Amino acid sequence: MTHEHIGPDRREGTPAVRAVGLRRRFARSGGVDVLRGVELHADPGEIVAITGRSGSGKTTLLALLSGFDTPDEGTVTFTGEPAADVPWSVCAVLPQALGLAAELTCAENVALPLRLRRTPPDEVETTVTDLLDELGLADLADHYPAELSFGQQQRVALARAVGVRPSVLLVDEPTAHLDPDSAQVVLALLRRVADEGAAIVVVTHDPVVLEVADRRLRLEDGVLVPA
Repeated sequence: MTHEHIGPDRREGTPAVRAVGLRRRFARSGGVDVLRGVELHADPGEIVAITGRSGSGKTTLLALLSGFDTPDEGTVTFTGEPAADVPWSVCAVLPQALGLAAELTCAENVALPLRLRRTPPDEVETTVTDLLDELGLADLADHYPAELSFGQQQRVALARAVGVRPSVLLVDEPTAHLDPDSAQVVLALLRRVADEGAAIVVVTHDPVVLEVADRRLRLEDGVLVPA
Protein backbone atom coordinates (compact mmCIF):
# COMPACT_ATOMS: atom_id res chain seq x y z
CA MET A 1 0.00 0.00 0.00
CA THR A 2 1.08 3.58 -0.57
CA HIS A 3 1.82 5.89 2.33
CA GLU A 4 -0.41 8.92 1.71
CA HIS A 5 -3.55 9.27 3.77
CA ILE A 6 -7.00 9.80 2.35
CA GLY A 7 -10.24 9.90 4.27
CA PRO A 8 -12.67 6.98 4.33
CA ASP A 9 -14.48 6.49 1.02
CA ARG A 10 -18.22 5.99 1.44
CA ARG A 11 -19.25 5.53 -2.22
CA GLU A 12 -22.73 4.07 -2.05
CA GLY A 13 -23.04 0.51 -3.26
CA THR A 14 -19.30 -0.21 -3.27
CA PRO A 15 -18.04 -2.64 -0.61
CA ALA A 16 -15.35 -1.20 1.64
CA VAL A 17 -13.42 -4.46 1.15
CA ARG A 18 -13.97 -7.29 -1.30
CA ALA A 19 -12.12 -10.55 -1.78
CA VAL A 20 -12.67 -12.56 -4.97
CA GLY A 21 -11.47 -16.11 -5.49
CA LEU A 22 -8.83 -16.14 -2.74
CA ARG A 23 -6.78 -19.31 -2.75
CA ARG A 24 -3.85 -20.14 -0.46
CA ARG A 25 -1.77 -23.29 -0.51
CA PHE A 26 0.90 -24.20 2.02
CA ALA A 27 3.68 -26.55 0.90
CA ARG A 28 3.55 -29.20 3.58
CA SER A 29 2.62 -32.86 3.15
CA GLY A 30 2.57 -32.36 -0.59
CA GLY A 31 0.66 -29.07 -0.41
CA VAL A 32 -2.43 -28.13 1.58
CA ASP A 33 -5.15 -25.88 0.18
CA VAL A 34 -6.22 -23.84 3.21
CA LEU A 35 -8.42 -21.44 1.23
CA ARG A 36 -10.14 -22.69 -1.92
CA GLY A 37 -11.62 -19.64 -3.59
CA VAL A 38 -12.96 -17.45 -0.78
CA GLU A 39 -15.52 -14.79 -1.71
CA LEU A 40 -16.11 -12.03 0.84
CA HIS A 41 -17.33 -8.47 1.02
CA ALA A 42 -17.98 -6.04 3.86
CA ASP A 43 -19.84 -2.78 3.42
CA PRO A 44 -19.23 0.52 5.22
CA GLY A 45 -20.90 0.39 8.63
CA GLU A 46 -21.07 -3.42 8.70
CA ILE A 47 -19.55 -5.92 11.13
CA VAL A 48 -18.94 -9.30 9.51
CA ALA A 49 -18.03 -12.12 11.91
CA ILE A 50 -16.19 -15.20 10.69
CA THR A 51 -16.18 -18.41 12.69
CA GLY A 52 -14.70 -21.85 12.03
CA ARG A 53 -12.76 -24.57 13.74
CA SER A 54 -9.14 -23.96 14.78
CA GLY A 55 -6.87 -24.40 11.78
CA SER A 56 -9.61 -23.73 9.25
CA GLY A 57 -7.75 -20.72 7.80
CA LYS A 58 -9.42 -17.76 9.51
CA THR A 59 -6.17 -16.02 10.45
CA THR A 60 -4.77 -16.82 7.00
CA LEU A 61 -7.77 -15.09 5.45
CA LEU A 62 -7.19 -11.94 7.53
CA ALA A 63 -3.52 -11.99 6.52
CA LEU A 64 -4.51 -12.04 2.85
CA LEU A 65 -7.06 -9.24 3.29
CA SER A 66 -4.51 -7.07 5.10
CA GLY A 67 -1.66 -7.71 2.69
CA PHE A 68 0.46 -9.45 5.34
CA ASP A 69 0.36 -12.50 3.04
CA THR A 70 -0.13 -12.95 -0.71
CA PRO A 71 -2.79 -15.23 -2.20
CA ASP A 72 -1.85 -17.88 -4.73
CA GLU A 73 -4.93 -16.76 -6.65
CA GLY A 74 -7.56 -14.09 -6.26
CA THR A 75 -7.78 -10.37 -5.54
CA VAL A 76 -8.48 -7.97 -2.68
CA THR A 77 -9.88 -4.49 -3.30
CA PHE A 78 -10.75 -1.57 -1.04
CA THR A 79 -13.70 0.50 -2.27
CA GLY A 80 -13.06 -0.94 -5.72
CA GLU A 81 -9.34 -0.12 -5.79
CA PRO A 82 -6.59 -2.77 -5.78
CA ALA A 83 -5.08 -3.15 -2.31
CA ALA A 84 -1.65 -2.12 -3.57
CA ASP A 85 -3.01 1.24 -4.74
CA VAL A 86 -4.63 2.49 -1.54
CA PRO A 87 -2.98 4.29 1.41
CA TRP A 88 -1.76 2.12 4.26
CA SER A 89 -4.14 3.79 6.74
CA VAL A 90 -7.26 2.64 4.85
CA CYS A 91 -6.98 -0.85 6.41
CA ALA A 92 -6.05 -1.37 10.07
CA VAL A 93 -5.45 -4.70 11.77
CA LEU A 94 -5.68 -6.12 15.28
CA PRO A 95 -3.65 -9.33 14.89
CA GLN A 96 -3.15 -12.12 17.43
CA ALA A 97 0.55 -11.18 17.54
CA LEU A 98 -0.03 -7.64 18.76
CA GLY A 99 3.29 -6.12 17.70
CA LEU A 100 3.39 -3.35 20.29
CA ALA A 101 6.72 -1.53 20.46
CA ALA A 102 8.29 -2.55 23.77
CA GLU A 103 10.26 0.70 24.08
CA LEU A 104 7.15 2.88 23.76
CA THR A 105 4.51 3.57 26.39
CA CYS A 106 0.88 2.65 25.79
CA ALA A 107 0.09 6.21 24.75
CA GLU A 108 3.10 6.34 22.45
CA ASN A 109 2.11 3.04 20.81
CA VAL A 110 -1.38 4.36 20.08
CA ALA A 111 0.06 7.65 18.81
CA LEU A 112 2.64 6.05 16.49
CA PRO A 113 0.48 5.49 13.36
CA LEU A 114 -1.09 8.92 13.82
CA ARG A 115 2.36 10.53 13.89
CA LEU A 116 3.42 8.51 10.85
CA ARG A 117 0.36 9.93 9.09
CA ARG A 118 1.48 13.42 10.16
CA THR A 119 -1.62 14.11 12.19
CA PRO A 120 -1.48 17.49 14.01
CA PRO A 121 -0.08 17.05 17.56
CA ASP A 122 -3.22 18.36 19.28
CA GLU A 123 -5.36 15.86 17.38
CA VAL A 124 -2.95 13.05 18.23
CA GLU A 125 -3.15 13.86 21.94
CA THR A 126 -6.94 14.09 21.93
CA THR A 127 -7.39 10.86 19.96
CA VAL A 128 -5.00 8.90 22.17
CA THR A 129 -6.52 10.20 25.40
CA ASP A 130 -10.08 9.53 24.28
CA LEU A 131 -9.39 6.00 23.05
CA LEU A 132 -7.45 4.93 26.14
CA ASP A 133 -10.22 6.32 28.31
CA GLU A 134 -12.92 4.56 26.27
CA LEU A 135 -11.09 1.25 26.65
CA GLY A 136 -10.52 1.64 30.38
CA LEU A 137 -6.77 2.21 30.01
CA ALA A 138 -6.41 5.86 30.96
CA ASP A 139 -4.38 5.08 34.08
CA LEU A 140 -1.96 2.94 32.05
CA ALA A 141 -1.08 5.55 29.42
CA ASP A 142 2.50 5.94 30.68
CA HIS A 143 3.11 2.25 31.27
CA TYR A 144 5.11 0.02 28.94
CA PRO A 145 3.66 -3.12 27.32
CA ALA A 146 5.71 -5.43 29.55
CA GLU A 147 3.93 -3.94 32.58
CA LEU A 148 0.49 -4.89 31.23
CA SER A 149 -1.49 -8.10 31.07
CA PHE A 150 -2.02 -9.57 27.63
CA GLY A 151 -5.64 -8.45 27.68
CA GLN A 152 -4.58 -4.88 28.44
CA GLN A 153 -1.99 -5.04 25.65
CA GLN A 154 -4.72 -6.28 23.32
CA ARG A 155 -6.85 -3.22 24.09
CA VAL A 156 -3.87 -0.91 23.51
CA ALA A 157 -3.32 -2.55 20.11
CA LEU A 158 -7.00 -2.06 19.29
CA ALA A 159 -6.76 1.63 20.18
CA ARG A 160 -3.71 1.88 17.92
CA ALA A 161 -5.66 0.27 15.06
CA VAL A 162 -8.76 2.45 15.25
CA GLY A 163 -6.97 5.73 15.95
CA VAL A 164 -6.35 6.46 12.28
CA ARG A 165 -10.08 6.01 11.52
CA PRO A 166 -9.57 3.26 8.93
CA SER A 167 -12.18 2.45 6.32
CA VAL A 168 -11.62 -1.24 7.03
CA LEU A 169 -10.74 -2.86 10.35
CA LEU A 170 -9.63 -6.50 10.50
CA VAL A 171 -9.78 -8.01 13.96
CA ASP A 172 -8.51 -11.43 15.09
CA GLU A 173 -10.11 -12.83 18.29
CA PRO A 174 -10.60 -9.45 20.02
CA THR A 175 -12.07 -10.90 23.23
CA ALA A 176 -9.95 -14.03 23.63
CA HIS A 177 -8.00 -12.72 26.63
CA LEU A 178 -10.58 -10.42 28.20
CA ASP A 179 -12.88 -10.67 31.18
CA PRO A 180 -16.59 -10.18 30.41
CA ASP A 181 -16.63 -6.49 31.37
CA SER A 182 -13.59 -5.66 29.24
CA ALA A 183 -15.05 -7.68 26.37
CA GLN A 184 -18.19 -5.55 26.44
CA VAL A 185 -16.07 -2.39 26.33
CA VAL A 186 -14.24 -3.69 23.25
CA LEU A 187 -17.46 -4.71 21.53
CA ALA A 188 -18.98 -1.29 22.21
CA LEU A 189 -15.95 0.32 20.57
CA LEU A 190 -16.21 -1.94 17.52
CA ARG A 191 -19.90 -1.12 17.17
CA ARG A 192 -19.16 2.59 17.42
CA VAL A 193 -16.41 2.39 14.82
CA ALA A 194 -18.76 0.54 12.46
CA ASP A 195 -21.60 2.99 13.09
CA GLU A 196 -19.21 5.79 12.12
CA GLY A 197 -18.74 4.13 8.72
CA ALA A 198 -15.95 1.57 8.92
CA ALA A 199 -16.33 -2.00 7.67
CA ILE A 200 -15.17 -4.53 10.26
CA VAL A 201 -14.24 -8.14 9.61
CA VAL A 202 -13.75 -10.03 12.86
CA VAL A 203 -12.55 -13.59 13.35
CA THR A 204 -13.87 -15.11 16.56
CA HIS A 205 -14.81 -18.17 18.58
CA ASP A 206 -16.73 -16.04 21.07
CA PRO A 207 -20.55 -16.16 20.85
CA VAL A 208 -20.69 -12.72 22.53
CA VAL A 209 -18.91 -11.23 19.51
CA LEU A 210 -21.42 -12.85 17.18
CA GLU A 211 -24.22 -10.98 18.93
CA VAL A 212 -22.94 -7.60 17.68
CA ALA A 213 -22.27 -8.80 14.12
CA ASP A 214 -24.48 -7.77 11.22
CA ARG A 215 -23.57 -10.91 9.26
CA ARG A 216 -22.11 -14.23 10.35
CA LEU A 217 -20.06 -16.50 8.10
CA ARG A 218 -18.28 -19.79 8.73
CA LEU A 219 -15.04 -20.90 7.09
CA GLU A 220 -15.55 -24.53 6.17
CA ASP A 221 -13.44 -26.66 3.83
CA GLY A 222 -11.65 -23.56 2.57
CA VAL A 223 -14.71 -21.52 1.61
CA LEU A 224 -17.08 -19.16 3.42
CA VAL A 225 -20.67 -20.24 4.03
CA PRO A 226 -23.49 -18.63 6.04
CA ALA A 227 -23.17 -19.39 9.76
